[in-house]
Amino acid sequence: MNTLLGLLIIAIGSFGQSSSYVPIKKVKNWSWESFWLVQGVFAWLVFPFLGALLGVPDGYTIFSLWSEASVLKSVFFGMLWGIGGLTFGLSMRYLGVALGQSLALGTCSAFGTLIPALLRGDNLLAGEGLILLIGVSIAIAGIAVIGYAGALKSKNMSEEEKRKAVTDFALKKGLLIALLAGVMSACFALGLDSGSNIKEIALSAGVAPLFAGLPVVILVTFGGFLTNAVYCIQQNIKNKTAKDYFSGTKNVLVNNLIFCVLAGLLWYSQFFGLEMGKSFLSENPVLLAFSWTILMSLNVLFSNVWGMILKEWKGSGKKAVTVLIIGLVILILSIIFTQLN
Repeated sequence: MNTLLGLLIIAIGSFGQSSSYVPIKKVKNWSWESFWLVQGVFAWLVFPFLGALLGVPDGYTIFSLWSEASVLKSVFFGMLWGIGGLTFGLSMRYLGVALGQSLALGTCSAFGTLIPALLRGDNLLAGEGLILLIGVSIAIAGIAVIGYAGALKSKNMSEEEKRKAVTDFALKKGLLIALLAGVMSACFALGLDSGSNIKEIALSAGVAPLFAGLPVVILVTFGGFLTNAVYCIQQNIKNKTAKDYFSGTKNVLVNNLIFCVLAGLLWYSQFFGLEMGKSFLSENPVLLAFSWTILMSLNVLFSNVWGMILKEWKGSGKKAVTVLIIGLVILILSIIFTQLN
């Protein structure tokens, strides 16, 4: 029962993240760098900070909690993850919600699960380590099938249909950016792992396991915010788009702020849900180690559901859609596999 509840919480957070790019489509008259920075303020600073307060023990402040542990590693990995987050947004721009998230998150899934396991000294060729490796391999296979579906989609759609579904569609550029995004985004998992001592301090001071990991999340997202802010401000200066934040009618500015706040909240929900969900998986070490892949796989699943709703696969042909569905089924099987062992 605990396992199912943990998976459900992770799934709810994943659905939130996969939905976070939908509000962005409602932002009007702002350049990409402007809305990316504003939603990032809420996704990577405001909501993670509010969540972190839930994990602060009595008698502590968030800053005194951090002072008792090493936080620089988590922030550093967060800065590297920020590069992934930045290119992740660009992958959506060039490939669309469905294909862009699928490729980026698939790569992120593998690296984010296996690298921490290797750093802990886990043997991936025997016992629980082998089960973990097989589960990740199944998930990657599902991602590869989804990637093939994307290639079929690109082949079958006319240039006009591609542009209609994704305004700036560019397959080769998008593929390279999505793969880079996936590799760098895996640093988020490394950042969480580096901050495990903070979580242990919170637990030993009486914080509920549901919230103990949240003070670590803000450290990683803060590092990511720094990277993204530098790039976005540089682009604002280069493209002379800093006026986006102040120009336009009051209604447009309010509209854009509302949807950026909503996008930020939905995006943060994935890691809020991940940390809460993991607290219910402690009795299953393999599933706990596999939780990162579960989150990424569910993100891919839900992002493709949104891709269908947003008609990004319209005109791609029955074969492409069939292959896509097969890939999604394989992703679900990867989660089921780890529960059977």
